[in-house]
Amino acid sequence: MAPPAPPPSRVFAELDLAPSPAPQGRIEPLALPGREVHLSGSAELSARPDRARVSLRLGSRKEAAVAARSSVSRRLQYIAHSARLHGVPEENMTVTEDFSRVENTYQMEAEVCIVFSDFGKMQNVCNLLIEKLGTSVTINPPHFYHTPEAIDTLRRQVCVTAVGNTRRKAQEVCQLFGQALGKPLLIKEEETKEWGGHIDSQLLHSADSQTLQERIRNATAYASCRVFAVFEIKGKENRRNKLL
Repeated sequence: MAPPAPPPSRVFAELDLAPSPAPQGRIEPLALPGREVHLSGSAELSARPDRARVSLRLGSRKEAAVAARSSVSRRLQYIAHSARLHGVPEENMTVTEDFSRVENTYQMEAEVCIVFSDFGKMQNVCNLLIEKLGTSVTINPPHFYHTPEAIDTLRRQVCVTAVGNTRRKAQEVCQLFGQALGKPLLIKEEETKEWGGHIDSQLLHSADSQTLQERIRNATAYASCRVFAVFEIKGKENRRNKLL
């Protein structure tokens, strides 16, 4: 049985060769017009989440309305004070309160959402609140995400990197033929992809058992870009400059 045929070669660059030498007696121009190198290049980059949102819940149930409000209010003040001491601005903290009557008692519940840009400070604040407030506050696992600015930066970086990779590849092709790379004549984005940046449904079931690094990794965003480019070929490579 004959061995399977090898897969077809993939052409990643095409070099338009110079025309045949001019007849004897005719002066050949130094730079031949229309000589180009056509090729594609790609890049893939990732970006960790740049924000984390932590939700804290606390409540109190008392026979007197004032006592219920006061109990929750003192803890809210301590939470806000601790966050400010760690550099969290006021606009990054949101408080929602709910006051109700349950049978013959009054119930006060509150939720605090804090957005962190520094994950180290986030851990310090959460550890402090657990130490000082104990079971009187419930701290949910952090939710990591990207701001629109972070995603836009990732998109720009992956495209710029793809163009840079393509240019380096063009230089390698030209050097292989002893030619010098000229200016780009065409750069066209062929394909871009984005994925990740969220936790899938399977991971949600085991969210409570995930470490902080696992949560960050699961929230990491990825992007890839492939470009097609045409570069001018200037002519023979200057060997003297190459040696210098």
